[in-house]
Amino acid sequence: MYNIFYENIILIPGVSFGMAVIIKGLIVKIKTWKLDINRALWSWGMPSVHTAVVISLAMAFALKYGVQSDYFAIVMAYTAIIIYDAINVRFEAGLHAQEINKSIWEKKFKESLGHLPSEAFAWSVLGVIVAVVLFYV
Repeated sequence: MYNIFYENIILIPGVSFGMAVIIKGLIVKIKTWKLDINRALWSWGMPSVHTAVVISLAMAFALKYGVQSDYFAIVMAYTAIIIYDAINVRFEAGLHAQEINKSIWEKKFKESLGHLPSEAFAWSVLGVIVAVVLFYV
């Protein structure tokens, strides 16, 4: 039986991206009572779109090629870098932006740049679920 997601593995993280952005948009709508597409596409806050995308890609490679494959090893290294950046590097850059904004007495720099570990973990689950469901459709 032909499975478009199995044959075109890049579609799996694409679906994860779309779902995460839609869910993020709904969360913004619930919190602010406004539909704000720009905030849904921001690179910070709940959910971590980065994490959902790279985890779904890693899970898809694990399912298609196995966890022993070189492909999976490459994707896992990429996934670790992306999640580390989302949680640590960009979070620290946001703290630096806060201090700079305080020192110049105005908000010139975006202060919320990264994700909390809980945001990254929560949407790792979305990535796994999307990959498994689409892979076995």
